[in-house]
Amino acid sequence: MDFALAEEDRMVQETVRDFAQRELLPGAAERDRDGTFDLEIYRKMAALGLLGLPIAEQWGGAGGTYLQYAIAVEEISRVCASTGLSYAANVSLGLGSLNLLGSDEQKRTYLVPAAQGEYLVAFGLTEPGAGSDAGSTKTRARKVDGGWVLSGSKAFITNAVSAGVSVITAVTDPGEGTRGISAFLVPKGTEGFYPSAAYDKMGMRASETAEIELRDAFVPDSAMLGPRGAGFRGFLEVLDGGRISIGALGVGVAQAALDAALTYAQTREQFGQKLGQFQAIQFKLADMAMEVEMARLLVHKAAWLKDQHQPFGQIAAMAKLFASEAAMRAASEAIQIHGGNGYTREYPVERYLRDAKLLEIGEGTSEIQRIVIARGLGVGH
Repeated sequence: MDFALAEEDRMVQETVRDFAQRELLPGAAERDRDGTFDLEIYRKMAALGLLGLPIAEQWGGAGGTYLQYAIAVEEISRVCASTGLSYAANVSLGLGSLNLLGSDEQKRTYLVPAAQGEYLVAFGLTEPGAGSDAGSTKTRARKVDGGWVLSGSKAFITNAVSAGVSVITAVTDPGEGTRGISAFLVPKGTEGFYPSAAYDKMGMRASETAEIELRDAFVPDSAMLGPRGAGFRGFLEVLDGGRISIGALGVGVAQAALDAALTYAQTREQFGQKLGQFQAIQFKLADMAMEVEMARLLVHKAAWLKDQHQPFGQIAAMAKLFASEAAMRAASEAIQIHGGNGYTREYPVERYLRDAKLLEIGEGTSEIQRIVIARGLGVGH
């Protein structure tokens, strides 16, 4: 067992860390305050090959590993979790769906330009009445001559407004349960496809999140992504990879909280000495550092298993669960260490807490992750 990063992995880490410091850090607080989604950031990321990092060169990507992608998500999220979220949703869910389910023609048409950063891809699964219970999808796809007509609504869709194409799940065969759900590619500008204004969110405010209304939106037969009725099975597999990226996002936020708390403890004086001299503060920092390390190891193991084409869903659920909850604990403790200052926007730790909460909800709540893990243990079926 070798836990050291390979030279290529370290190069990705250093490149993304430098990019995050130069391009993301200066405006992170302002983007959060104003709820600004800046597409120019993603164009700059595309120029570095980051938008197609884990996609094969054959399909316009950089041919990197999923571990390298997880490292990139962590480094971006360590500076701006909102950017990390939109990046992760685009790559692991949007491009991930195209890569897993797409035909060669669909990959040439949509995956290649998306991997090269020409546009973002949204993943339209969640609905107002179908969140954790994704099998209760109400969006319908009605067969007509030459294609399908989609009707319904999607909720909490990342990159929904700006995406050049969206993956939309819909019921094609009512009465067949989850085997009756299929997936479709819906390009931006399709008549009847209406992304709404973004939500006014507590955290991740610089990541675009919106509803999608589908009002008799016609797509040709060639828009079906994967076999008919395979949409539910397909997105479950896609979500396994997405959980790795959300775990990496959690590691980034937790590391940022630890960094800020450690700096503050080493500089702030109370009762005639630095905060870091108090054992109560030392114990908080020690616990934070331990959980960051544990979360990172889980994320890296899950990514490594995926790269080795070994079963990784169980470990991915563990990584997502532990890292997201570790991020919440780290952010909360960072605020506690900052005291009253941590409760103001003058310091970034309050943003870390608001951002971290989404990680316990998105791409499967903590409760859903525990169900997945329990089923992997052979119980709860």
